[in-house]
Amino acid sequence: MPNTNNCRKASTMQLAVFFGALYTLAVGTGGTKPNISTIGADQFDDFHPKEKAHKLSFFNWWMFSIFFGTLFANTVLVYIQDNVGWALGYGLPTLGLLISVVIFLAGTPLYRHRLPTGSPFTRMAKGHSGSHAQNEGFSPHDPKELYELDLDEYAKGGKFRIDSTPTLRFLNKAAVKTGRTDPWMLCPVTQVEETKQMLRMIPILIATVVPSTMIAQINTLFVKQGTTLDRQIGNFKIPAASLGGFVTFSMLVCVVLYDRFFVSIARRWTKNPRGITLLQRMGIGIVFHIIIMIVASLIERHRLSVAKEHGLVESGGQIPLTIFILLPQFVLMGVADAFLEVAKLEFFYDQAPESMKSLGTSYSTTSLGIGNFFSSFLLTTVSDITKKNGHRGWILNNLNASHLDYYYAFFAILNFLNFILFLFLIRFYVYKAEVSDSMEVLAEELKAMKLTGPNQVSSRE
Repeated sequence: MPNTNNCRKASTMQLAVFFGALYTLAVGTGGTKPNISTIGADQFDDFHPKEKAHKLSFFNWWMFSIFFGTLFANTVLVYIQDNVGWALGYGLPTLGLLISVVIFLAGTPLYRHRLPTGSPFTRMAKGHSGSHAQNEGFSPHDPKELYELDLDEYAKGGKFRIDSTPTLRFLNKAAVKTGRTDPWMLCPVTQVEETKQMLRMIPILIATVVPSTMIAQINTLFVKQGTTLDRQIGNFKIPAASLGGFVTFSMLVCVVLYDRFFVSIARRWTKNPRGITLLQRMGIGIVFHIIIMIVASLIERHRLSVAKEHGLVESGGQIPLTIFILLPQFVLMGVADAFLEVAKLEFFYDQAPESMKSLGTSYSTTSLGIGNFFSSFLLTTVSDITKKNGHRGWILNNLNASHLDYYYAFFAILNFLNFILFLFLIRFYVYKAEVSDSMEVLAEELKAMKLTGPNQVSSRE
């Protein structure tokens, strides 16, 4: 372990560089994470049966590769940072990033690229402004009364037409034929439906914030618990942060079992190509989060009882319990990720309009970001509330004198309530049609128009 007793206080410039690097990393992550997974999924042709089938497994193996890298970080890098130094600990990931950039640029000419279609925010803003501008109008039930581009326009541009749906009907006002031609006042049905699809996912996004808050505990309270336990194995001392590797390892194993076995078995019963729906998979993950927090609360109660037996409450000394008593909550968190996090990423990609896939995928990372902020908010709020009226409080710097068992029990209740909310929300969610199916319908309609003439439009329009 490097000697840190004689470390000099960091200068203003050093702090500026350090925090500047962290914020740059945060901005870069926000730009790359939604787009890398999106361009990966875009490499599959939805109209090629074999590629479409392979795409159903893409996000499983995408998350597998991400967590495989995390496993390296939680084992090798954590050991290097604790026992060699932070310079090498940061240097190795930097070298890895440089190599990945070279590989990415080398493969760029071989990728399938979607043509830019403009800002998705502009398209959504037009849909909103059009509906507000025609606020006094009505929302017709007959789709024929709504404005839509000719089928040839979509076919020539390689775009996808979306038929009108009955949900969020107030937005249909933006497509009511009033004689206006201003694109901010009159929008095609497809553009309105794209806005609807993005808005329909927001309640599901909200329901994933609490599970994202639970994930934030892995590198905070779970690790801090580990620092109070016996980490010695022979002459080797396990870094508490390396326990995160068990989350990764269990997730990797579960993804393989899920993709290779569970999907095949479930498919026979449900006839769903994915085995179960994406929302069902997310729901199973949320249930696991309830179980995790119950288990974590029971383990923490045992840890506190041992601390009390050995008179270590006030001193905050190391408890004579192996750090591996925390394994259940770490391993179960990996199982939950195999269900919830993979399904969440795939859901927001799959349900987003074709021209807004990156924005849809960003919902997943947005959920994680909000979850981290919410975790900090809950920690501070609960800590302050439980200290009122002279009480000691649930969360102190000395974990042996704290009550994390109560805090984890509170999380279990919060997860249960969130699960009820999730069940309520998915009852009203309607999956969007598969793009390949929509294109088959479009091809049939174009063929019918050529046979019957431009004035004879199929009843699907």
